[in-house]
Amino acid sequence: MKHDIFSKDPRYKIARKEVWIGIGLVIFNFIWWYGFAYGLGSVPANQYSYIFGFPAWFFYSCILGLIVMSLLVFTVVKFFFKEVPFDEDEIDGEGRGVK
Repeated sequence: MKHDIFSKDPRYKIARKEVWIGIGLVIFNFIWWYGFAYGLGSVPANQYSYIFGFPAWFFYSCILGLIVMSLLVFTVVKFFFKEVPFDEDEIDGEGRGVK
């Protein structure tokens, strides 16, 4: 019986979509970090190139990665996430709040 509640309430469909978007962002963040940290950081320390005093692998993986991920998360939340009410009485057929 509880499974019927999840299939009928449109908020669960919205939440499921937003969870998959979040998982995608986490996977992208890990690939970005791992690729730069271990891709550029695998050379000996005396061969590092530096950006603003940081080794290039650290700058790209940690500093630039933070900026890129912050912009991505902001953009995704602004344009792809929907505000849904928590009260059952305040939703319409598409999961949006009714005023």
